[in-house]
Order: sequence, then C-alpha cells, then structure tokens
Amino acid sequence: MRRVILLCAVLLTAQVSFAQSPFKVTVRDQETRQPVVGAKVSVKGTEISAATDAEGVARLTGVPDGVQTVEIFSVGYETGVLKVTFPLAQQGENIVFIKVTNELGEVTVVATTRTGREIDDVPTRVEAIDEEEVDEKSNMRPSNVSMVLNESTGIKVQQTSATSNTQTVRIQGLGGRYTQILKDGFPAFGGFSGSLSLLDILPLDLKQVEIVKGPAATFYGGGAIAGVVNFVSREPGDEPVTNFIFNQTSAGGTDLSAFGSRKLGRFGYTLLGSINYQREYDVDDDDFTELPLTRSFNLSPRLFFDLGAETRLTVGHSTSYQSRRGGDVFRIRGRGDGFHRYFEDNESRRNITTLQLERGFSAGRRVVARQSLALFSRETEIPDHLFAGRQFNSYTDLSYFHPAGKHALVFGFNAVYDRFRERRDGGGVPPRDESRRTFGGYAQDSFDVTEKLSLEAGFRLDHVRDYGLFPLPRVSALYRVTDRLSSRLSVGFGYKTPSVFTEEAETLLFRGVLPVGNTLKAERSRGGTFDVNYRGAAGEKFSYSLNQMFFYTEIEDPLVLSRGADGLHRFSNAPRPVRSAGFETNVRASYDFVKLFAGYTFTSAKAKYLAGDRTLPLTPKGRINSALLFEREADFKAGVEAYYTSSQLLTDRFRTRPFWVMGVFGEKTFGKYSLFVNAENVTDTRQSRFGRVVFPPHQDPTFAEIYTHTEGRVFNGGVKIKL
Repeated sequence: MRRVILLCAVLLTAQVSFAQSPFKVTVRDQETRQPVVGAKVSVKGTEISAATDAEGVARLTGVPDGVQTVEIFSVGYETGVLKVTFPLAQQGENIVFIKVTNELGEVTVVATTRTGREIDDVPTRVEAIDEEEVDEKSNMRPSNVSMVLNESTGIKVQQTSATSNTQTVRIQGLGGRYTQILKDGFPAFGGFSGSLSLLDILPLDLKQVEIVKGPAATFYGGGAIAGVVNFVSREPGDEPVTNFIFNQTSAGGTDLSAFGSRKLGRFGYTLLGSINYQREYDVDDDDFTELPLTRSFNLSPRLFFDLGAETRLTVGHSTSYQSRRGGDVFRIRGRGDGFHRYFEDNESRRNITTLQLERGFSAGRRVVARQSLALFSRETEIPDHLFAGRQFNSYTDLSYFHPAGKHALVFGFNAVYDRFRERRDGGGVPPRDESRRTFGGYAQDSFDVTEKLSLEAGFRLDHVRDYGLFPLPRVSALYRVTDRLSSRLSVGFGYKTPSVFTEEAETLLFRGVLPVGNTLKAERSRGGTFDVNYRGAAGEKFSYSLNQMFFYTEIEDPLVLSRGADGLHRFSNAPRPVRSAGFETNVRASYDFVKLFAGYTFTSAKAKYLAGDRTLPLTPKGRINSALLFEREADFKAGVEAYYTSSQLLTDRFRTRPFWVMGVFGEKTFGKYSLFVNAENVTDTRQSRFGRVVFPPHQDPTFAEIYTHTEGRVFNGGVKIKL
C-alpha cells in the first residue's frame, strides 16, 4: 500500500478558539506504544513542518484556516495522515500510532538504499518490479528469473552459449560483469557463477525486484558500475501461506515449485523448493540443442527469530544443483559416434548460508550485521577440454542507521573475500586461480533540504589487495516541482578489478584463456542518470505516469580479451575508454481493469579503442517493450506483449537484422486455484531463421554469437495453488 490513511480520528468541538496556539501531535509506535523521535510532521502543500521531540511530540504553528492534511513520516514506518479543520475549536491531545514497515509507497525498497523511505521520496532512482508483475512473469518461466528482467526497459539478458543457454544481465549496453546481482541484499552471484546466477534464482518466493541503474557503489563497491539488481524474498506474515506451481512447456520442460511461510509467536519461517526438468530440444533439426537436457533442484529455508522487541535474527540457507547437457542430440541420447560427438556439459552446485542480525534502539536507530558464506562449484566440459573449479565467497557487513530530524544517516563497513581455485591444469595454460580481498567503509546522508528538494550524498573507500585504494563519491538529488512532477539526478564513481570471468571468456568456455595475473589495472568508471517523472489522473478510474531518463557511463582502462598469434587469448587494458549513453522512455496507463505499459530504450555504447564503427558488439541501439493487460483481481488476467530489437553489430562487425517478439498470456482464478496459459514468442523469432548458428565440421563445430532467441515459439501452461 502506498500509504496508510489515518490511524486515529480527531474531533474538535468547543467554544474557545485556539487558532494562535501550536497544534500538537504525539507520534507513537503502534506496536510498542513508545514515542517515535525525529518523525517529520508537516502540513501538505505548505512549508510548515516540525520534528517530534524525545516525547514524540511535534508542534505546528501558523497553520492556515480550513481543512488541512497533516502528514506524519518517519523512516521505517508507514505514513500517517490527519485531516484537521483550522482554526481549532478545541485544543486536545492528538496521538497518532504509526506502524513499522518496509513498504515504500507501492513497493518495498529494502537493501538498495537502506534508508527505508518511500520510493517517491528516495533521491536515488529505484525501479521496482512488484509482486504482481513477478507473479505474472513466473507463469512464463517458473524455473528462473530471466523473464522477469529481460522484458524490463534498459535491461537485456544476454545468452552466452548456443547449446547450454547460459545467461548474464546487461544494463544500458554494458557487459554482465558490471551489474551487481543481490539476493536479499547479499552479493553472492558473481565471478565464476555469474553466467548461471539467473538460472539459480526462482521467482515463486519473491516479493519484488529492486533495480538501480547507473553507479551504485556506496553500499556494494566494485561490480556496481552499470547498476544493482536486488531480488527480495517474502517473509512470514500473520497468516500462513502455502503456494504451489506446476508448469509444462511444449519444448519438453516440467517445473514444480512450492513455497510456504508461517509465523508462530516469536518464530517464523519460509521454505522454498523446486524441481525442474527440461529435455533436450532441437527446434531447427540441425542435431544441436537450443535448450539443453536439464535437471535442477533447489531448497531454500529461512528462519526468523524475534529475540526481543527490538532484536531480530534471520538465518537462511540455499542449496541448488543443476545439470545441463547440450550439444549433439544423438550423443545426449546415447547414440553418439565419430560424427555425432560434440557435447557441452555443465554441472554446478551452489550453497549459500546467510545470517542477519538487526537491533533497534530508541529514536529509530538501528544496527544491522550481515554475513554470508557461498560455495559454488562447476564443471564445464566439451570434447578435449574441461574447465572446472570451486569458488568461495565471504561477505561481511556491519551498518548503523541513525535518523536525525530531516536526515537519515548510514555508516558501515564491509569485507569481501572471493577465491577461485581451478581443479585441473587448464589444458596447457597456467592456473587461473584468483583471490580478491576487499575492505571498505561507507557513509551516506539522505536529507530534506526543503519541502521540495532532497539530497543523498554517499562516500565509499575500498582497499583491494594488489590494486590499492578506490575512493567512490556519489550524490543524488530529488526535486519535487509539484505533487505530480518530480526530477532526479545521480552521479557517481565505480571500479571493477580484473577477472578471467567475463562474457567473452564464458563464450569460449575458457578454452585457451590465460589468467589475468595481477599486473593489469582495475577498470574505473564515472557516470550518472537524470530523469523526469510525471503522474496524473483523470476521474476515478484513469491514471497514468510518464518517465524520461537519460544515462551516461564512461569506463577507463576497460578489460578486453584478444586472441594472439599462438592461438591463446590474453586480457589487457584497452588504451581508450568505453562510453555508454542514451535514454529510456516509459509510459504506464490504467483504466479500470485495463493497463498499458510501454518503454523505449536508446543506447549508444562505443568502445573507443575499436576501429571503424566502434559500437559495442551485441548492443542494439533501439529496443521497445510493451504490454497490454486486462485484469480483475482474484478473477482473471490476460494480455499481449510485443518487443522490438533493432539491428546489432557482432564482434566480426556483421550487422544483424532487427526483429519483433510477441507473446500472449492468460490466467483464470477459481478461489484457491488458478489455471494459466502462455504463448511465448508466437512470431517464432529465432536466430536460425536469420542465418546459421552452427558451423561445420559437424563433429567439432563452432557457433555464431547469440543475439536473439534460439528456441523459437514455446507454449506453456499449468496450475497455481494458493492455500
């Protein structure tokens, strides 16, 4: 809910006028009944405001006559609203009880900002995919979250293997290594595991997805050059929840997922589990898989302990296993021979243990300690080549939040240790072992300069072994022109230390790729975003919003991979920068049960070190995403989607043709049960229709770069049960 309307009513009827006396409001925590210190109490549409004192009391003077709306805001609480007629007929005690919440406006911004403000009041531009939209996308792809992101403006899920369908996330035309992937604020999805991260995250337990585009290094340091994507899980509520989803696809995929949550006094839990199977799928009958034979399993319990009125402990563990066997379908089916011999097998295991301890203090102060340990192992094998290893990641973060009147202060420290060890000799190349030790401290102040202007200033200082110190300032501003029109500006710096785990090396399956060593420079970035947002309504049923955003990022000393005369691939720092600039336009409109979403992204991403046309490979200049949805809550949902992608340049400078992709979906609810159907890519757009994907010889093929769908048209349907 966007805000809570009036938690207590005030009747003012007496014969003595107190027009010149201060209007007093006492603000208390709804659960503990304790005073809320530092809450902002303001008269809407005026400059009149005051902060609550140690007793939770605020005093407003000079309030104009007439019916006024008094708003009560405190970080981490729902917004309270009072309707009061001035002058007062009688001065009485006005007590407002406000409820602790993570909800910010229509969505929850949990970890990406750490301030707990409403999304409309956060100077940093945060996009949120809410639970309803996540639920809709889970009908299309229940086994992973790739569909949730790929159809968002400015985001592209890039396929890195023609036969195994591994994927990374690109934001604003920049490579996947520049996007930080989080799950509940924990960054354990990069490096060696990066191309499989999206395939290991399930949508069924997600409350929402938070996206920050542009530099976002204050809290999460290196890797957040293009942006941050945080997948936020649901937590146990007052009512128990049990959800099931069963899905079957025309391409031979079967998915079964279950989610349950329950709160028992001071203890609560959530449990997510899934089993997924995909048979080998060769849509164009060239003997090579577009979708690999896949078997996967995931189990993720989380335990919540209320250790006191202000203390909470959350312990979670996620374990997943995935086997992906792509390549020649004859070999996969046990009928391989000297001609049908090519395969690409991936086997991975991931275990992540997380612990979070929150301790609240008076006046809204809060300390949060986080610790995660992640172990990822993977074997990637093709004929005559095996790349295997284990990645260990440790993330430790301690932060202190302190609201002080109009300010929301965050101070913290974190340490990241990331280690990769290869489990073989690398096929003639030196060992590609890597270790990164990063220690960082950060501070951020979010404050309201005036009723219209809010600022957010952050600074981070990281030290990385072998690479030195990285100072990372960042500033964001929000200006509210009117209640409907606002604008944001964010600028900041970032960095990324060299690693062998890039999209280019993944496409080669690391064959013949030399280690990065420790003599290369770290990539450094600077950039920002600027946007204007307008919201309006006409009557009770029609509402709309328009958002225009511009972005720019420049990366110095970009890491590039080049093939030498000896056939080996070496990393180096390019002498000239990479620059990505462009804009996003988003339109949303709704009338009664009809909703329309449309977005356009223009991206000009140039590598200045390239000759001729310097456009980065696999970066379309224009993309359109649109959806028309018909929905009645708890009854039915149906819609049509259309996506356009302009031509792209490949690494060999070949220009691809533009294409459209369309889909149709529907869902009907019968009480606790829902039936859904989905026709994805009904236009049957696939790369093999535009040119060859597999090049001879058949027994030792090479593959084209993937720039669009490979599997073509797919139908799916199933049932959801919500108990």
